[in-house]
Amino acid sequence: MEFLRYFWDAATAQDHAAKELDEGYRFPLCHPEKLIELFTKSGLDDIQCEAVEIPTLFTHFDDYWLPFLGATGPAPTYIASLSDDLRNAIADKLRETLPIQPDGTIPLKAKAWAIRGVVHRAR
Repeated sequence: MEFLRYFWDAATAQDHAAKELDEGYRFPLCHPEKLIELFTKSGLDDIQCEAVEIPTLFTHFDDYWLPFLGATGPAPTYIASLSDDLRNAIADKLRETLPIQPDGTIPLKAKAWAIRGVVHRAR
C-alpha cells in the first residue's frame, strides 16, 4: 500500500535500522511472485494474480500521519519507540515526499492482490 511504502521509505532514509521492520520486506507474500509460488507449491493450476487498487485520499497531512502515532501495528510501534527528533525528521521527510496537492490532500492507492487457482481432482 502506498501509504506504508511512503512511510517506510521515509523511515529508512532517516534511520537505517527501520529497514528490518519494513513490512514490504518482512512479508514476502505482499508480492505477486511469492503468492503465485505459494499457490503453485500447493498444487494449484491455472493461477491468476491481479492487483486490486483502491484510491485512498487523505484530507491533509495529519489525516495521514496521526494513525502512525497510535502505537498499534508495526509502523506505529516503531514510531512510538523513537526520540522526538527522529520522529519529527521522519514526518518532515514525509512532507517532502508525499504527493501533497495544492489543497493539502494526499491521493494514494491501496493495493491488494487477488489470486485464484484451480484444483484438478482425480476422477
